[in-house]
This record gives sequence, structure tokens and C-alpha cells, in this order.
Amino acid sequence: MEDNKYCQSCSMPMDNTADRGTEKDGTPSQEYCTYCYQNGAFINSDMTIDGMRSIVKTQMEQRNIPTDIIDTAVNLLPYLKRWKTN
Repeated sequence: MEDNKYCQSCSMPMDNTADRGTEKDGTPSQEYCTYCYQNGAFINSDMTIDGMRSIVKTQMEQRNIPTDIIDTAVNLLPYLKRWKTN
């Protein structure tokens, strides 16, 4: 795994280069996944943290991920770069 292994928007693991979004110049993003970030911008720029919580929870439930892991991922969101407020 690479240094920054979780998307700093949705907390998705980015184990492979294919999981990474892209910068304006087409290079892989070091911070954001392909589902959150393309061409140097967030795909859904008006997304709120509550909206992201809902998406993360729904996607993980559809994959039958255990509830404790879902809770950890959702609770991690406020600490990620996109949502951190301090």
C-alpha cells in the first residue's frame, strides 16, 4: 500500500492506482479516490458531510460489510482533509 491509503473525502481504501482520482494534468491524485475526484475537482462539489455519511453507509451496507466497520468509516469522515474544520 502507498503512504496516503485512504481517500480524504470518503475514507475508501486506495490500494491501487486505479482507485485514485485524477488531477487536472491527468496524474493520479494522492489524496482522493476516483469516485470523489476527477480532473482536479470534486465530482460532487456541493456534497455535505451528512450526504457523504449516507453514501458511505449505503455503499458499505450493499457490500455486506460488518456494522462496526461501517461505523468506523462514517465516524472517520470529520477527520479527513475534505471535511476537517479546524
